[in-house]
Amino acid sequence: MSDPLQQSEEALEAERPRQRYLLEDTGFDEVPKKYRKFYRKWKGAGDELAPNEVICPVCKVVIRSSRELRPGDRVYCMPCMSRLVVVRTEQGTLEAHVAY
Repeated sequence: MSDPLQQSEEALEAERPRQRYLLEDTGFDEVPKKYRKFYRKWKGAGDELAPNEVICPVCKVVIRSSRELRPGDRVYCMPCMSRLVVVRTEQGTLEAHVAY
């Protein structure tokens, strides 16, 4: 059984246009140069994720998107070749779960 208040928040979020982000090369050299701006290394416990970033649970690399991520979005981790689905945790943060 799902919470009706949570459903209305998700409906409002779905209607709001997504923010766009300009990505810069982060120096992540484990993927081809063309894709380096979409990944960065996780800097540890003090590192905060932006609304367009999630951590790959397999290889602990931060995956970046040029647009705001929302629950249900699918992302690809090129370093470990995992396909991931973005979910919202109970704390309200975004997290990636492995699809396959």
